[in-house]
Amino acid sequence: MDTRGVKLKNSKFNKLEKIIKGLESVVVAYSGGLDSTFLLKTALDVLGKENVLAVTARSETYPHSEYEEAVRLAKKIGAHHITIITKELELENFRSNPVNRCYYCKKELFKKLNGIRKNRRFRHVLDGTNYDDLKDIRHGRKAASELGVKSPLLEAGITKDDIRKYSKKLKLPTWNKPSFACLASRFPFNSDITREGLERIDKAETCLRRLGFKQIRVRSHNSIARLEVMPKDIRKAVNLRDVIIKKLRLLGFIYITLDLAGYRTGSMHESS
Repeated sequence: MDTRGVKLKNSKFNKLEKIIKGLESVVVAYSGGLDSTFLLKTALDVLGKENVLAVTARSETYPHSEYEEAVRLAKKIGAHHITIITKELELENFRSNPVNRCYYCKKELFKKLNGIRKNRRFRHVLDGTNYDDLKDIRHGRKAASELGVKSPLLEAGITKDDIRKYSKKLKLPTWNKPSFACLASRFPFNSDITREGLERIDKAETCLRRLGFKQIRVRSHNSIARLEVMPKDIRKAVNLRDVIIKKLRLLGFIYITLDLAGYRTGSMHESS
């Protein structure tokens, strides 16, 4: 993907380029999502291929389809890319799903990325946290701070809308990709996260995406599936109720409910 002729004239983007240039060489925590893809592309343009390494972590909390897309995009962008395995489910502090679950997950990830950074003699580890993330509860930020992980998008004041706008100009296919959070976020806090439960959620959300829902969350409350779709898609979900009920009951859910508040990030915090 050659977009070297594309120039983004914007004070925040110029600040981002300056920040990244000062980092010299970087390991990018790369999920294949909107934020990390934009960050990776910018780092490559500023620092060059030999000074950037994209690392994708595979685990039960990360759908296989997302992993495959990350691999494909990294290759298309032209980045050096490797995959590592993280084992969050082996961590009791993650598996028991406390409110600060993300802290333990990110700490596991960033420790591994720092090990790669040291072994390969890169200067810094980067993540894709952006300015809008400050609006949400982000326990993973503590882990990033403790382990010296840099967040250039946040530092440059770049928002999610900025990233979509810049990504579109750079012709990145992720410019309109829906937001995604790890599958562990579908479980109520203080309820155990299991491999089987993660697989069930992945299959349920895959079914709904195949029905045409781009932004979807299936929150798992034991035998209850609570569906969050965009408000504009609520009527569509009602119209497809028989199909949805059939598919999700085959996965083991007994009750299938539609959350009339619609999709929103961090809805599990509403009862914590």
